[in-house]
Amino acid sequence: MTAETIKIDTLVVGAGQAGVAMSEHLSALGVPHLVLEKNRIAEAWRSGRWDSLVANGPAWHDRFPGMEFDADPDAFVAKEQVAAYFEAYAQKFKAPIKTGVEVIKAVRKQGESGFIVETSAGTIDAQRIVAATGPFQKPIIPAIAPQDEALYQIHSAHYYKPEQMPKGAVLVVGAGSSGVQIADELNRAGKKVFLSVGPHDRPPRAYRNRDNVWWLGVLGLWDAEVRTKGKEHVTIAVSGARGGHTVDFRELAKQGINLLGSTRAFEKGHAIISDDLATNIREGDANYLEVLDMADAYIARHGLDLPEEPHARDFLPDPEAMLHPILDLDLHAAGITSIIWATGYGVDYSWLQTEAALDAQGKPQHQRGVSAEADVYFLGLPWLSRRGSSFIWGVWHDAKHIAGHIATQRSYLQYQDADQRQQASSKASVA
Repeated sequence: MTAETIKIDTLVVGAGQAGVAMSEHLSALGVPHLVLEKNRIAEAWRSGRWDSLVANGPAWHDRFPGMEFDADPDAFVAKEQVAAYFEAYAQKFKAPIKTGVEVIKAVRKQGESGFIVETSAGTIDAQRIVAATGPFQKPIIPAIAPQDEALYQIHSAHYYKPEQMPKGAVLVVGAGSSGVQIADELNRAGKKVFLSVGPHDRPPRAYRNRDNVWWLGVLGLWDAEVRTKGKEHVTIAVSGARGGHTVDFRELAKQGINLLGSTRAFEKGHAIISDDLATNIREGDANYLEVLDMADAYIARHGLDLPEEPHARDFLPDPEAMLHPILDLDLHAAGITSIIWATGYGVDYSWLQTEAALDAQGKPQHQRGVSAEADVYFLGLPWLSRRGSSFIWGVWHDAKHIAGHIATQRSYLQYQDADQRQQASSKASVA
């Protein structure tokens, strides 16, 4: 990019899985566009996760339709291979991606269509903007975090390996996919671990010779367009680590992890814990059993020859932590010297300075990614159009819908009435 203003039809901000998918569909429809990425392609996969992370779905499923992974289809691919996949995918169709360029501000032009976009490498005049920065933009550590300099505290986004943690026990707050896998890794590395478990869904990794992602597909759950009431913010405890396995909190307790309920507050060196551990685990069990029941019903209805799993519904005995939960945890007495906050992320669209694209809390206002602000689009967010929207294959399908919307708008703007067609014909004849 140069210091001169660049004009482009559609500017895509972000070159993760969402930006690459968007570029593919825009390219197929002949829409001139540019993708800007402040770091490298798929940077979140490269540096925004811990070293041993693998995809939470098997390679045959967690991919774009146009290219397979160079891996066993049933394997859970390492994060470096995922990043390389997106880079190769972008090269496959020569995606117009500029890396190392940060978008600073985008404002609507006055008295004409389009936007003026300030970047670290110059100014861009764009007719449309697609915000493809995804849901993992701003790590969130809740306000309850203790103000104690003696405690080493990081978000899960900044955890990479057990060796970076100081001596002493670790409190992991949050038991979705990240929190569970990090706690398990630390425990296996010999650390004393306390894991704070909130409400969650706990699907089986696999059942009757089919992975969970297959069951969600045939049962129509990936394409569910409405969230179950009361579960809008419930995390998913699932893991692809060590070849993939069902998360089992009773088994984690058996292996030595100290389970706690939801962390409610910190007072004078004590963590105040809600009395909800047993409830949270049993509600996770209910979700697990519900998936098994639906799978069994589907097998019976379609006459499938899939092996039975008679012990799939067997649970280990409830651990002591469920029977006599800790409600007041003395951090010093427990030897806790560090806290890892596996408490999710927020979005940051502060660069998008338009009137209607964001609500008062800075969250996108959209329908299937089409913003309330004309010519602004959002891609890569959870539940953008369906349950699978934030997953690799789901974002590809959402990008196709948004690209189609952009192409339709372009076709309307290219319309010429009779007089315009006559003038164009006359100019062509003269030429």
